[in-house]
Amino acid sequence: MLITQFQAHHLLTRNEVIGVPTETVYGLAGNAFSETAVAKIFEAKNRPTFDPLIVHVASHEMLSEVVSHVPEEYLELMQHFWPGPLTLLFQKSTEIPDLVTSGLPKVAVRWPAHPEFQALLQSLPFPLAAPSANPFGYISPTSAQHVMDQLGDKIGGVLEGGECEVGVESTIVDVENGEFKVLRLGGIAVEDIERVIGKKVAVQTSSSQPAAPGMLDQHYAPKTKLWWGDIQEGLKLFEGKKIAVLSFMASEGDYFNQPLSARGSLTEAAAHLFKYMRQLDGQGWEVIIAEPLPNIGLGRAINDRLLRASIK
Repeated sequence: MLITQFQAHHLLTRNEVIGVPTETVYGLAGNAFSETAVAKIFEAKNRPTFDPLIVHVASHEMLSEVVSHVPEEYLELMQHFWPGPLTLLFQKSTEIPDLVTSGLPKVAVRWPAHPEFQALLQSLPFPLAAPSANPFGYISPTSAQHVMDQLGDKIGGVLEGGECEVGVESTIVDVENGEFKVLRLGGIAVEDIERVIGKKVAVQTSSSQPAAPGMLDQHYAPKTKLWWGDIQEGLKLFEGKKIAVLSFMASEGDYFNQPLSARGSLTEAAAHLFKYMRQLDGQGWEVIIAEPLPNIGLGRAINDRLLRASIK
């Protein structure tokens, strides 16, 4: 059910978990300082406990309770991209349960930009751990209805916040010995990060033992088989099947086509990605053929999600 800010505050202070809106995707939130609440997040999502969670803050004071210190190298990134879809890895404070970080010494932290989520965080005496509000491995939710459809009977409710503007998860960045590394491609383009820090960053985005959320090889997958590659090659490969095409822009052909952005906007494509994947997944197709996008800017994050969704 949909809940109000007051109800959300009440439930969270009682160690319940709820769906919350962010500018990236909807999250499943609980008290980050409470092992009880964090355990409920893993249980509701059926998420393996070796996959760490992101902790959300809405003030520098709250951040200081979550991390042991703030590396100087992060200051420019924080100034440019917080609040927003950027997650940074810090050495965790003793207040953060090991369950949040899967026993790792670093905690992933984000300051979200969504006004409803910010207002909720600012009303609470604790930060919120909040992975995406979907069953583990499935398509991330970009509306309150998506959350209710998938987890409605397992959580306390969902705080309505409209459709997510960014549509893909946050970019995750780590720094070690002055060297930056992107651990998950997302809502902030690598090129924009490089412009701010004035240097190239390495990209390491998958692992069977993740150091940050969203690094598992298989993730974001629909129930329908999704094949990622050239449209014409896919049509030949799956000839005789009921096929839907998820393309970047509108294209002509004797097949059902769902363009992510008719005008060729990577920003619009990112905002539509999970929504359209979810729609196609519920329409009875046997195969979804997903077209690679230009591998620049947000296109890199979209391609990352489609690649992971296609691994079987």
